[in-house]
Amino acid sequence: MQIPYTTEVRPDTGLTNPKLGIWLFLASEVMLFGSLFSSYALLRTGAPNWPDQSSIVNVPLATLNTVVLIASSVTMVMAWASLKSQSLPKFRLYMGLTLLCGAIFLVVKTIEYSDKFSHHLYPATSNFLGLYFTMTGLHAIHVIAGMIVNAYFLGPGTKMWQSDPERFTNRIEVAGIYWHFVDVVWIFLFPVLYLL
Repeated sequence: MQIPYTTEVRPDTGLTNPKLGIWLFLASEVMLFGSLFSSYALLRTGAPNWPDQSSIVNVPLATLNTVVLIASSVTMVMAWASLKSQSLPKFRLYMGLTLLCGAIFLVVKTIEYSDKFSHHLYPATSNFLGLYFTMTGLHAIHVIAGMIVNAYFLGPGTKMWQSDPERFTNRIEVAGIYWHFVDVVWIFLFPVLYLL
């Protein structure tokens, strides 16, 4: 069964169905993370005293994670561009690097969490730590979800490349839009939770 508008754009929106779908989904994600950022702002401005965040969190590790995620966005674009130039081996290389960056991010986040727990710092310790664990934990779940999708496209999903390369390339573009969104969320989380 051929699904319409998977490779050609819809005349009413100017987008393919998958691209329209991912943008609608990301609109709901913006509201989700927006509510958490709003909660942070309200709790911080309403608190009589707020902890020195930089003494609780690990700024150098978070900076490393920021660099890793920005690099993963570059490799994600390169994976898509490789398909546009008809090179499946280059796609596999760049998608593998994207997955590696995601794994490094999660390992660093695990180190950060382990350090907090070893110092008996838990979500219930303070409003800041409750927000920190909620926001970074939810973000980590989104990274894992993106890695699962990207791993699928690196593995069994590449079968589509032989039968319908244009559709496969569009799928990678949509996966890339999600991955870039996850990176942009971190670009906001980093200064709010680590630098303010």
